[in-house]
Amino acid sequence: MSQKLIKSEEEIKELVGKYSSLIFRISYCILCNTDDAEDAVQETFLRYITKAPEFNSEEHRKAWLIKVSANISKNMLMFRLKRETVNIDNVENIGISENDYETFELIMSLPAKHKIVMTLYYVEGYKSKEIAEIIGISEETVRKRLQKGRELLRKEFEKEKLL
Repeated sequence: MSQKLIKSEEEIKELVGKYSSLIFRISYCILCNTDDAEDAVQETFLRYITKAPEFNSEEHRKAWLIKVSANISKNMLMFRLKRETVNIDNVENIGISENDYETFELIMSLPAKHKIVMTLYYVEGYKSKEIAEIIGISEETVRKRLQKGRELLRKEFEKEKLL
């Protein structure tokens, strides 16, 4: 008779401790990238927690985790191969001038909702109205995000000056 082996948060932590290295190694072998492999490990355990499968034995659970992590890794690899991506470390290769590179690098440290408006405004040269149309938000929201983004950048500059 099948029995759910995970019953508490403590047992989940124990399971992660027990299998995360194995799952990471499997994912890394497929993806050849540490960051993607870590994402695959997280996704595997998230799927385990949300699906709450039942297993006949500990070996059955281990096999399930291995299979799921391999499938997730293969899907990530296929996604990466089908879509052109740029390593942020090689950002100078995406057509940003040397003058704009430092600005772009600082913008990339901002929260996601500020990154896009700051990049479109300062790096690409779009106006607030154009940005609003492109990303589907109001022009006022664009202006507020630009203002907040500038504040965040100003704080970052001040922090760097103190170092």
